[in-house]
Amino acid sequence: MTIIEASQFFKRVLKETDNKREIKVYNSFIDILSNLKTRDLTEEQFLLINNEIKTLNLKSNPENKRRFFNKKLTIFKRFLKDNFSLITEGYYTTLGISLGMSFGVAIGASFGESTGIAIGISMGMLIGSAIGRNKDLEAEKNNRVLKNKRSSL
Repeated sequence: MTIIEASQFFKRVLKETDNKREIKVYNSFIDILSNLKTRDLTEEQFLLINNEIKTLNLKSNPENKRRFFNKKLTIFKRFLKDNFSLITEGYYTTLGISLGMSFGVAIGASFGESTGIAIGISMGMLIGSAIGRNKDLEAEKNNRVLKNKRSSL
């Protein structure tokens, strides 16, 4: 299965569902695949991506489609990040907020039971968000971000 075939496949299954969570996963796949089509990649890189799409076995008929395709989407995003350093929009911001909250709880707990934890989480999220946003801007400058056309979903 190629990038174009996978994109057509997801457009077809998108028309067959009315489940909002499935639609979100399918649209994410479509956005990533259409973004890959427009990138200036070598023939070898396209072959590598097409081989990965084949290994995802997208045409199987799972019982829980949303869960199945969500796992495949996660695998595909990880593949693109590991092999091409391509990330989705907001990747580092989300990561920064998550890590900031974790460290914020740990640091906040040392200052007090409830107030310290709340302040620690808030400060951790703020600092993590700022660091993550800077990393996202840097990745965008280096053209490593896969844009999401439907960010409102």
